[in-house]
Amino acid sequence: MKRYGMVIKVKPEKLEEYKKLHAAIWPGVARMITECNIRNYSIFYKDGYLFSYYEYIGEDYEADMAKMAADPTTQKWWEVCKPCQEPLETRGEGEWWAVMEEVFHQD
Repeated sequence: MKRYGMVIKVKPEKLEEYKKLHAAIWPGVARMITECNIRNYSIFYKDGYLFSYYEYIGEDYEADMAKMAADPTTQKWWEVCKPCQEPLETRGEGEWWAVMEEVFHQD
């Protein structure tokens, strides 16, 4: 299992919309997250930033992320969510959410 932390900004005028979307996540999106071997997925908010955390239990992260990206329902979900978000200028090439470095963990 590998842990992932990611960060992105949320547009202040879109915060409530973003919260409402995630309070009623589309079933097909939730199903795809599970099918792509993501577990224990959470998104937190603080001072204009969204922090996501999840655990990946699969064997091929790139293939699972490609599967998710190819899913029509997930694509529509992203189209609805992306206008609420503002990516960090310091994100890596090809990233929307900026991947964070894990500097500490204790079980």
